[in-house]
Amino acid sequence: MNKSLTTKKIGLPRLLIIGCGDVGMRLLPLLHARFRVFAVTSQPGRVAELRAAGAIPIVANLDEPDSLARLSRLARYVVHLAPPQSDGTTDRRTRNLCSILPDAATVVYVSTSGVYGDCGGALIDETRPVNPVNARARRRVDAEQVLRRWARRVHGRLGILRVPGIYGADRLPLERLRKGTPALVAADDVYTNHIHADDLARIIATTLFRLQPNRVVHTVDDSAMKMGEYFDTVADAFGMPRPPRLPRTELRELVSPMLLSFMSESRQLSNRRLKQELGVRLQYPTVADALRAIESAASD
Repeated sequence: MNKSLTTKKIGLPRLLIIGCGDVGMRLLPLLHARFRVFAVTSQPGRVAELRAAGAIPIVANLDEPDSLARLSRLARYVVHLAPPQSDGTTDRRTRNLCSILPDAATVVYVSTSGVYGDCGGALIDETRPVNPVNARARRRVDAEQVLRRWARRVHGRLGILRVPGIYGADRLPLERLRKGTPALVAADDVYTNHIHADDLARIIATTLFRLQPNRVVHTVDDSAMKMGEYFDTVADAFGMPRPPRLPRTELRELVSPMLLSFMSESRQLSNRRLKQELGVRLQYPTVADALRAIESAASD
């Protein structure tokens, strides 16, 4: 990079990505023109990959507070993509992150729609009280609360994106379909919600500039599908057999407890705020739209 370009880059506001996995890598190209981007990884082997993608890599670990010292007040903009640790009911990682955030920073936190628990298939908006029913969801609620307290204390600008099932060309349940893992019969089936990984990256980038402080937004597409319909739609698109259907009483003996927990919560998320407040226009409004694009790309 020549000196003039380097100088221009240094003059941009700094942005820190915490947890730069698949979604973070999709986000990086959307930020280059507006920010000097730092990406945190706990894996030294990913440094070259992140640098090649245009980020300044930093090796640190949210589970090791001492490793975070170099991040202290590094950036005024932060995208928090890191999940909580896998044990307990509190998110220790988010607590450690808050200890190094600068006052009045802008933080976008990618949470989960699992914080609502089972809603009996109801259509809900962001005013619905949270009701986490497992430790995984309780850790997410804790992370949201910790960040809200931080924002109130230091006048930070916080946007919370509650995200449902993320999919993409390389994030489809093809292995599950190959194994013939059963789905629920229609009478027992649950509503699920979806967002394409590319759309999620675009929503995060948009939220950095258009968020209303301390606001929750559902990042969900327009699909209105039950879980079995989703599997059938993907199977049809790839010419694979549709999964067998079983009643819940039989299926619970055949699937993992985690998978069963996903099959025990039914809700439909409204995306009114996403469209009206953030002005987002989805590239893939429905799963069917994305699958058609995937099929078209494969045939080119």
